[in-house]
Amino acid sequence: MAPSIAIPSVKDHRPTKTAAEEEVLRRRNEELERELKRSLEREEKMKMELQKTWERLRVAEEAEEHLCSQLGELEAEAMDQAYAYRERLMTLMEQLSAAQKLIQSGSF
Repeated sequence: MAPSIAIPSVKDHRPTKTAAEEEVLRRRNEELERELKRSLEREEKMKMELQKTWERLRVAEEAEEHLCSQLGELEAEAMDQAYAYRERLMTLMEQLSAAQKLIQSGSF
């Protein structure tokens, strides 16, 4: 018989985790999952707040446009009234001047 050579078996050199280490990792994983859930909830809440703010901004912009339009109309009306007032004032001044001339011409 031929001599046999013994070959030692190659063992897996990965370190094995103990039950305590696995428990620590499991708890840490649960903690991270809870934090992720809270983070996603905060993100959703912020999205909703942003949407509400965006809607308020849209309403404010529409109100601003409406007010600007009203202001323009009021300015135009004020200008019309100012021109009419000036015309009325000029007419009254002419009448007063004519009346003064008439009074002056009659008193001499």
